[in-house]
Amino acid sequence: MKELVHLSGMLTDEQRNLLSVAYKNVVGQRRSAWRITKSMEDRYQEKEDEKSEELASGYRKEIEKELEAVCKEVLGLISKLLGTVDSTVQPIEAKVFYLKMKGDYLRYLAEIGATEKEEAGKSYEAAWKQADTMPATHPIRLGLALNYSVYYYEIVNDAAKACELAKKAFDDAIEEMDNLKEDSYKDSTLIMQLLRDNLTLWTAEQEEETGQQEFEEEF
Repeated sequence: MKELVHLSGMLTDEQRNLLSVAYKNVVGQRRSAWRITKSMEDRYQEKEDEKSEELASGYRKEIEKELEAVCKEVLGLISKLLGTVDSTVQPIEAKVFYLKMKGDYLRYLAEIGATEKEEAGKSYEAAWKQADTMPATHPIRLGLALNYSVYYYEIVNDAAKACELAKKAFDDAIEEMDNLKEDSYKDSTLIMQLLRDNLTLWTAEQEEETGQQEFEEEF
């Protein structure tokens, strides 16, 4: 897939989705490993177990190197693809897809402190502005709202903004359910369910701290 991007600079919708899924799987494994290792490191630190803490810290740093390398590789591909979106069949849809994807990978870097959190926000904001012309039930727009709201909650620590964005996206989609296309019904309704699940979790956490949660994202 990398070779295809470098050769043509353009992908079909199917190829675009395959690229996204392939890298999500690779990065997802490393993000999970990083969270576990970071939790262990913090726990050893609390127990003042320096030897175990040092070991966990070493694993974490190795995972961070791998994660950073993959994210930067994806961001390089996205930069190339964004330069050709105007030549695609549906340029707005492609631009929103790639800007959202760019925001996702910048967010992953922000999680480990490898980039400024504002960088991810800029990409999500640019994607959200472009998505304004898309139907509220479009799965790409809904997926953007889902991950953009997670960014506000987990990275910016702005629960109110996260809930506001997720709720608006969900409510707008509900209003347009009658116009939902059959071929995107499954994807759209799944993401709407994830939005609602996150809203339930976030609202509960604002009322009572329940510890760290891993929130739903579109994969």
